[in-house]
Amino acid sequence: MELEEAVPGEARGETKRFRAKRDAILAAAADVINEQSAKGMTFADVAQRVGLNTTSVTYYFKRKEDLAAAAFEVTLDRLDAMLDEAHQEGTPETRVARYLSINMERLARIHRGEEKAFAILSDLRAMEGEMRARLMQRWQQIFRKTRALWGTDGSRAQTDLRGGRAHVLLENTFWLPAWLVRYELDEYPRVESRLMDVFRHGIAADGAAWRPQMLDLTHEEAEPGREAFLLAATRLINELGYRGASVQKIASELNVTKGSFYHHLDAKDELVIECYRRSFDIIADAQRLAEDGPGDHWHKLTSIVATLLEVQFSERGPLLRTTALTGLPPRVRNALIDRSNRIARRYAGMLSDGIAEGSIRPIDPLVASQTMMAMQNAAFDMRKWAGTMPRDKAIAFYASTIVFGLFDDRVLEF
Repeated sequence: MELEEAVPGEARGETKRFRAKRDAILAAAADVINEQSAKGMTFADVAQRVGLNTTSVTYYFKRKEDLAAAAFEVTLDRLDAMLDEAHQEGTPETRVARYLSINMERLARIHRGEEKAFAILSDLRAMEGEMRARLMQRWQQIFRKTRALWGTDGSRAQTDLRGGRAHVLLENTFWLPAWLVRYELDEYPRVESRLMDVFRHGIAADGAAWRPQMLDLTHEEAEPGREAFLLAATRLINELGYRGASVQKIASELNVTKGSFYHHLDAKDELVIECYRRSFDIIADAQRLAEDGPGDHWHKLTSIVATLLEVQFSERGPLLRTTALTGLPPRVRNALIDRSNRIARRYAGMLSDGIAEGSIRPIDPLVASQTMMAMQNAAFDMRKWAGTMPRDKAIAFYASTIVFGLFDDRVLEF
């Protein structure tokens, strides 16, 4: 007799109802995490979204941290399954193409209301203790499985390059929902094709060489000590998330009192805004300096990319990650997203000019500009990876993912 048949119908129904309600709670929790961060999530908000009271939610998850961890586990499970499916393909290129296609299909279902978005993983850093260790271990497994899309044999240099490629691919997966909303559902196949084209071949025209020029981003501080203050805060927010980086932790990082913190800024939201302003100003300065400088648009773009990666990998960095937007008031968040979009459009304009002059190959500049945004935004997480090799090599390896594509090994000769 089948096990299903041996269980009374009432018990089976109860199990199905339990799982269905639990799944609904997890989906609601994912929405709240994506809007407010894991730290900002409350049982009351989750309960309201599924038509329950708070006590009913605690029947399924005793603590808020348990619910957040379970929501992250769902994301990790889904990524694991998508990668397993991608690994069934025979070559690195077809595996990456399949992985991208699976993600685009998922986003199309979300757009149609057939599926809920899963929880973004940026808040994993804000988890604590054993729970954080377990989730981070699973994330490392996902990363290694993504890296294995390009194979598992080869030299140390090949493994390093595959690590950069895996990270950029995953980050573009997570960044997709931020800009795909500008497209109609029936345009998704075209977006997928244009994005995969950048992954395949990068932005470089035939014969282009990697010879970037580092741009001078130094400037005088308007207020002594403020740059160091914002830099330390940026690092901590990147590592722990907006909610995880408390005022006390930021003050401790700087070895100052909370009173000294409020001498610089009136509130934590203002701190994040100022950190973003600093980061966006650095990117805009790099764009402006490159545009005003010599060379064709290939040279200008690669110089921007190399300079910003140097910022991300060095002690004078990093730039604030877009994940810190979660938890900010909607009005402030939207204003900062607008600034990010203006930076992306400037990249798109430079790409278009490069295509016109022949130094950039024909690509979709709007799509390619978003891959550049994802790459420079995520590089902060690869500081330890970059520290295992000469800095210029780390920059070349990481930049090559978009500059030459995810399958061109010429960078190994640099």
